[in-house]
Amino acid sequence: MATTRQVKAALVCLAIGLATAPASAQDEKAFFAGKTVRIVVGSATGGGYDIYSRLIAPYLARVLGATVIVENQPGAGGLISLNRLYVTEPDGLALTLANGTSAAFAQLTDQQGARFDLAKFGYLATVGAPPGLWLVGPNSPIKTVKQAIDAKMKWRWAASGPADGLGNGAAFTCEALKLDCQIVPGYGGSAQAGLAVTRGEMDAVYVPESSANNFVKAKQNLALATVGRKKSRWFLDHPTIFEAVELSADAHWLFDFFTGVEEMGRVMMVPPNMPKARLAFLQAAIKETLHNPQLIAEGERTERIIEYLDPDSTLKNVQTIVSNVTPEQKKRVQAILARNK
Repeated sequence: MATTRQVKAALVCLAIGLATAPASAQDEKAFFAGKTVRIVVGSATGGGYDIYSRLIAPYLARVLGATVIVENQPGAGGLISLNRLYVTEPDGLALTLANGTSAAFAQLTDQQGARFDLAKFGYLATVGAPPGLWLVGPNSPIKTVKQAIDAKMKWRWAASGPADGLGNGAAFTCEALKLDCQIVPGYGGSAQAGLAVTRGEMDAVYVPESSANNFVKAKQNLALATVGRKKSRWFLDHPTIFEAVELSADAHWLFDFFTGVEEMGRVMMVPPNMPKARLAFLQAAIKETLHNPQLIAEGERTERIIEYLDPDSTLKNVQTIVSNVTPEQKKRVQAILARNK
């Protein structure tokens, strides 16, 4: 039977535990109060990631009780900003909304400008990972993926530059379906690439669903399929690439791997080695922010869709892509992406 002294000691420990448990969160909230938090964006003002960041910033500011600003650090397809974040002090005052897909491909291909390991960043959430679509011109005789394969033609795909999303999607599609393809860089983004297909300069383009939706609504392009297993919300009547044709086992792996990288999407990250309490506090703050009905509704109105994925699942996606790939698979990916140069 416990003595009076033992009971008192237990009560003291319990009281200390109760006082300490919420104090950590309180301390973290007090840390951010009145400070300035930077959302670093690796592209110029007006781009998709910049617009998303400016959409999120005021809502996050209210949750943190801080001033949240967007800081543009364009260069090298976002690699410069990620390199800087990788060596930034992990105090919670700098985070990024980054193109996880491009960053993963840069690391997988040992791109010279990539001086980071994605598996070592701290992860707050995935904001969204929209699928991409294969588009052709409005007057193209090709209306289905099967027709595209049976045509035995030379496919010219519009792209914007080396290792860009447009070209990478084209490269994996061509490899998986054994198409004869030429990927042509030099177009200033998806809008110009889509117009090149409209005019007949190019035969096809791979673009994210929001761009595809705008192009198809404007009747400047036709959609053949969503490249992945997940249907686009705007193209529910169109097949996925897995539904459109019977795929070989190799094609299955290629499309699954590619869409796995695509699902890294718009990812929110902080520098490596952030103290656990601060990382947990920021993860909770981002979760609250991204579930704000006003933010979600504002995003819907402008087709900036918020689709929250928790930090643990986000990290698992990263590890699956950049840490669990075999050397042979990595060489295969490097060879495929070499087409997009």
